[in-house]
Amino acid sequence: MKELDVRGREGKYLYAIIACPEPREFNIRGIGERGDLVHTINHRRLAAVVSDSPMVEYDNSRRNMMAHTLVLEEVMEEFDLLPVRFGTIAPDAETVEERLLAPRYDEFTQLLGGMENRIELGLRAFWYEGVAIEEVVNTVKENDAIRKMRDALYGRSLNETYYERIRLGEAVEKALHRKRARDEETILSYIRPHVHKTRTNKIITERMVLNAALLVDAAKEPDVDAAVRELDENFGERLMFKYVGPVPPYNFVNIVVNWEVEGVT
Repeated sequence: MKELDVRGREGKYLYAIIACPEPREFNIRGIGERGDLVHTINHRRLAAVVSDSPMVEYDNSRRNMMAHTLVLEEVMEEFDLLPVRFGTIAPDAETVEERLLAPRYDEFTQLLGGMENRIELGLRAFWYEGVAIEEVVNTVKENDAIRKMRDALYGRSLNETYYERIRLGEAVEKALHRKRARDEETILSYIRPHVHKTRTNKIITERMVLNAALLVDAAKEPDVDAAVRELDENFGERLMFKYVGPVPPYNFVNIVVNWEVEGVT
């Protein structure tokens, strides 16, 4: 952890905003491994979930990120919540109430209304090793040109076919992009009828087909579960699915606080 200019001062580490008119304490302990009590700072019908913390800059290590997430998961068992960005620390409780909860009261109330009785689920899909290339080169009729380009390379040296291999690689990449788009749309067609909102995030590996966050009415979670099972039954020979949740709804709301903008210098 990197120390800030306010070395030695104690502050309030923020985890989330919830609808809670009465002060609360939670069983889980806060970030920093000091055993700090997780509690609320209240303003009217809203509250910030916080714990005491030194005024330091927390590294986004696995340990710190897990400590932050575990608090959110504990709070989620009782409350809908708006996650606050990792590493946000206020100088004191008065700052949280007067410079965050009070001026943004209507905004947070409206956002919490949009999260009421809703959960975030995550769905990722991956081609099994070699499946996509096999389909591109040997299965899909539209890729006859790719097969002809590949076959034309047999028995010829690397130097002789250097530029042809580049063109083949580009053609395969374009075909994979089209295949990924088709598979993504097929998967989402199973999911969309059961979700309130879908967000597709960046593809992070060559085999990844879909990286989606799903905002779902809690009552419809069994319907999404069933849709994922159906996807696995229908496409499990070529696609692997990773389905997680409920998780904090970072993909649909993530409160960012700039204390200078909020009036704290």
